[in-house]
Amino acid sequence: MAEQTTSSITVDAPAAAVMDVIADFESYPTWAKGVKVAETRSSYAGEQQDRAREVFFALDVAPVKDEYTLAYQWDGDRQVTWTLAEGKMLKALDGAYVLRDLGNGSTEVTYRLALDVSIPMIGMIKRKGEKILIDTALKGLKQRVESLQ
Repeated sequence: MAEQTTSSITVDAPAAAVMDVIADFESYPTWAKGVKVAETRSSYAGEQQDRAREVFFALDVAPVKDEYTLAYQWDGDRQVTWTLAEGKMLKALDGAYVLRDLGNGSTEVTYRLALDVSIPMIGMIKRKGEKILIDTALKGLKQRVESLQ
């Protein structure tokens, strides 16, 4: 993964509940700011609990407005990673949610993200964009998970 931005948040829910919300892509437009469309294009079967393999997104959140498809790899309720399978403006979008059970019914969620766009962009602006995307995603995820508990 290229140079990346990382941030963490504590969610008052078990890791399985957090991962269930992460894996429910079709609900993203209701809680993930800027996500206009999230559609599962293909899924794993069996051990992967029918989790998504490829998901199409339409995103409109500054500084990124694009339609793209991400390819996902799941590690139970511990981690999910993704890479860009196809995009218009994006050249790369690699990321991960890493979940750590805190032993008290809460979960630390760490979000790692590295993106690259096809238009020239100063590294500092790119990192700021990643930070905005991560912070927005983590806050939305925390609110969504905790509202379902």
